[in-house]
Amino acid sequence: MFSNQAGSRRWTHFHSALQLAIQRSSHKWTFEDFAECFPLYVESDKNGSSATFNSISEYIEAQNFRDLDKLFTDYNIQESIDTLHKVVNDAKDRKARGDAGKDTWKDELDPRVAVCARTVPVLNSEAARLRTLISQIEDENRQLDAELQEKVKATENANERVLELLDTLDAVFEKWEELPRDEIEAWTVQTAESLKPTLRS
Repeated sequence: MFSNQAGSRRWTHFHSALQLAIQRSSHKWTFEDFAECFPLYVESDKNGSSATFNSISEYIEAQNFRDLDKLFTDYNIQESIDTLHKVVNDAKDRKARGDAGKDTWKDELDPRVAVCARTVPVLNSEAARLRTLISQIEDENRQLDAELQEKVKATENANERVLELLDTLDAVFEKWEELPRDEIEAWTVQTAESLKPTLRS
């Protein structure tokens, strides 16, 4: 049995009628119909076949309730019916008070005009909201673009600095290669030999 949360009288009636329809449709298939489909099984096991028939009927009923519960949840049926109930009751109350608002239906009123009177302000409001949203997005995009340009420039500057350092390193390496290594090694050995007596003392 599907859940019946507290709601309007209209929802309760709708829910009860639907529940009754499901129960009747689930049990419309009688045991005699079942026996015609499975005569050998019913003839050989009267009690077992009766239990099987009841299980199938209960399963069909439960499955229908589960499917409807999912539909009610997916499409928010109860809230929609409760809203309809409130609108109808509000209209009845206004009629009883003789309070005819601007949006009250009149026979001479063209349906297109009535719809436009209700929808155009809503559409204008939504259009203004969307324009504001688009403006905010454009501002954000400009800011992001400026930040991106700064980062691109910083990256380019960093790349230029790296290239300058590499050029300097290449120049230093070329100068190093030009040094007379044999003379440096000889001078290093000679200096080390001349420092030995000093180190011993």
